[in-house]
Amino acid sequence: MLASLRRPGRALSALCVVAFAAPVCAQSTATPPKPQVEAPAAPVEAALPSAQMILDRHVEAIGGRKALAGRTSVRTVGSVTIPANGMSGTIEVFAARPNKVLAKTTIAGIGDMAEGFDGTRAWSMSPMTGPMLATGEELAQKAFDADFDSSLNVASRYESMKTLEKTTFDGRPCYKVSLIRKDAGEDIEFYDVATGLKAGSIVSRKSPMGTITATSVMTDYKKFGDILQPTMLKQSMTGVEIVTTFSTIEYDKVDPAAFELPAPIKALIK
Repeated sequence: MLASLRRPGRALSALCVVAFAAPVCAQSTATPPKPQVEAPAAPVEAALPSAQMILDRHVEAIGGRKALAGRTSVRTVGSVTIPANGMSGTIEVFAARPNKVLAKTTIAGIGDMAEGFDGTRAWSMSPMTGPMLATGEELAQKAFDADFDSSLNVASRYESMKTLEKTTFDGRPCYKVSLIRKDAGEDIEFYDVATGLKAGSIVSRKSPMGTITATSVMTDYKKFGDILQPTMLKQSMTGVEIVTTFSTIEYDKVDPAAFELPAPIKALIK
């Protein structure tokens, strides 16, 4: 999702350490001392960039703060495949400032599914569950994830954040960042060392089926207007991989009526 301005992090300087050691001279009356050759010091890795620095770099890489802050809504259209089951379908996602979202998916053999957050209520509908309202912790997490400006106000959304390590994710060198939510949950995000772009994440969320952990891989960034967006998303959860390919991303054209509660959801509200 798009995001609003957040406070820039402090620049982190690389630290270079050079070690010298004095040779030890063992004196003897019989023979002159021989200088000892010191083994080369092991290279010292540069300090990891701060989490804030990594997140700020990502924002600049996808278009910058001004471009992101200038958007008020986004509509995304794509296709969905579940390779293991040979299933496929379509997806359409709407989002708007400050925190409204609607996702509609149609899968052949399953039918139409939808879920949304209108700023107050989170809901879902599917042929398997029927209409449902989210409550408690699930509702709080839906509201957290619906923040249109999530990418740019990270510092205020999380209790703390830290760069854990430089590692390999999806075959690429990436920085691994830990983000601790205010509910004490942890989101893990990966950022490409070479480009600064977000490479993926590992998050756990409450659902009607219990807590689900999803690993997401984001690739194939393309420019839509003045903003770079990933056009391929691979998600693995509960042993199933879902591949989403986005073909259309357009900004500032979403009708506010798109987020109105469907009649079956309204019927659940007392």
